[in-house]
Amino acid sequence: MKTYEYDVVVIGAGHAGCEAALAAARMGCKTACIVLNVDGIGAMSCNPAIGGLAKGHLVKEIDALGGEMAKNIDATGIQFRRLNTSKGPAVWSSRAQADRLLYRLRMKSVLENQQNLDIRQSAVDRLLVEKGRICGVVTSLEEEISCQTVIIVTGTFLNGLIHIGLKNFPAGRMGDAPSRSLPQNLRDLGFRMGRMKTGTTPRLDANSIDYTELEAQYSDTPPNLFSFSSTGEPALEQRPCHITYTNATTHEIIRAGTDRSPMYTGIIEGIGARYCPSIEDKIMRFPEKDRHQIFLEPEGLDTVEIYPNGVPTSLPADVQIAMLRSIKGLENVKIIRPGYAIEYDFVEPTQLTASLETKKIKGLFLAGQINGTSGYEEAAAQGLMAGINAVHYCRAEKPLILDRSQAYIGVLIDDLITLGTKEPYRLFTSRAEYRLLLREDNADLRLTEIGREVGLVDEESFNRFGIKKQAIEAALDFLNSTKVKPTKETNQRLTNHGLAPLKQMVSLADLLRRPEITLKNLAQLSGIELTISPAVLIEVQLTVKYEGYIRRQEEQVARFKKMENVELGADIDYTQLAGLSNEAKEKLNAIQPRSLGHASRISGITPAAISVLQVFLKKEGKI
Repeated sequence: MKTYEYDVVVIGAGHAGCEAALAAARMGCKTACIVLNVDGIGAMSCNPAIGGLAKGHLVKEIDALGGEMAKNIDATGIQFRRLNTSKGPAVWSSRAQADRLLYRLRMKSVLENQQNLDIRQSAVDRLLVEKGRICGVVTSLEEEISCQTVIIVTGTFLNGLIHIGLKNFPAGRMGDAPSRSLPQNLRDLGFRMGRMKTGTTPRLDANSIDYTELEAQYSDTPPNLFSFSSTGEPALEQRPCHITYTNATTHEIIRAGTDRSPMYTGIIEGIGARYCPSIEDKIMRFPEKDRHQIFLEPEGLDTVEIYPNGVPTSLPADVQIAMLRSIKGLENVKIIRPGYAIEYDFVEPTQLTASLETKKIKGLFLAGQINGTSGYEEAAAQGLMAGINAVHYCRAEKPLILDRSQAYIGVLIDDLITLGTKEPYRLFTSRAEYRLLLREDNADLRLTEIGREVGLVDEESFNRFGIKKQAIEAALDFLNSTKVKPTKETNQRLTNHGLAPLKQMVSLADLLRRPEITLKNLAQLSGIELTISPAVLIEVQLTVKYEGYIRRQEEQVARFKKMENVELGADIDYTQLAGLSNEAKEKLNAIQPRSLGHASRISGITPAAISVLQVFLKKEGKI
């Protein structure tokens, strides 16, 4: 048996694995990334897109901390759009279509050329554990790899089973073998595990689609790139998506085919995603809807494959083609790859600490779909945090934990480890209590200094950030200190634009708070010029216009921090605390909350239970 030595071993190289491996290697640890197929590194197994509602926030946060996902999509994106612009800035979210092949190839190249990182093609059969600590892994090639930490980021590969109609076969994704030995090893080590299901759409031949009567959807102008280091135009030619809809005939075909659906015949046991259901699930659950929207998304510049976003399905292939040909523009469509559902094992995430380290085995970290999440962005965010904390573990340093007031990443991880999940977890802006403070545009202001401190933000990026931060501060100071007098000329400008004239001297900031006035027309209305970059402009304008709301949310965060800063410790036996219900004792012992605030978010923990904990902490002299 050959033996190799590393600091960090990453098992898997999907979106979580790529971020975990890059973070560990960039922070100076000798890292191995073990993957079943090196050609699958960074693969987009489902839709060819990055970002979306709340997911765009995650990508921006990953970038601010020094991750790779934003840079990768900026280099390979073929359509960039900002969603929710008709609503408030807290829920604006960026999304980009990717050239699927180029996205994978660029990410693979980044990993291949990363110092301190070795890529190894193999399967991991089992973990090596001594006295409750990870010490290595054993591969299917009978290699023993010793290490201080292991990060498992296996996506849908743990006992993966693909379903198309009534046929099923083992696979991690279409064309790739599943992992069988590792999930059994995790069970043998005592981890509680469950079964989940996700699905993907058929891939269509663009040459067989009639676009003439379909609505086209183009990139924003100018485009909203993801990385704070990206400037200018997208690297690739931009392509439109097209919009079509299902109809009554489509729905009837789907209903008639459910007798051969693995979902409706009981073959699939795993729980599917509530917020990304299959098309057959949509039709059966929402019979009152007469149509469902479909986005025809190109998979790249040099391929005819089209991803019909909105019709994930596991129906038999003949039903899939009949269903699709009933849709406008797809009357003669050809399927290149059928849609399918996939079942896979996951580990119940309440068995993790906030650092994503398992409570059962020291030095073992889990990230991505193995924790019950869905989506590339949720996976990448967890992978980045697991990579950072694996390095901190190797150095015997305190883990990096982002709380709910700092980042969507904090919301994501706290939800998982506190509440667990019975279905594939998806992040939404509504899950964040302090979302006005956690906007896309200020992710760098919130997190870049943290990324620099852990060693992932390089000097050039940090200097660029410093210049932006200084420019914002200078612009805000200028707006607050510069006064506008109610002169005849100023009031005439305001009146000409249908605005009320000034009755007294006000600051530029006060003038900007008027709903009708923006930084772009402020100079025209006030006669005072302010020259700033677009990135600074949006930050300054939002800070001024939402100042009152922001201050109120900052007060809420201060109250949250008070509870969050009261530490409970990991050695409390809650069964011995009088006054707690049996349910509270059971849940507190299982979760082992790190703070009073954390305990308050556990399902079933009442205000009365929190009062009991406060009395206990006072007796112990901890508060």
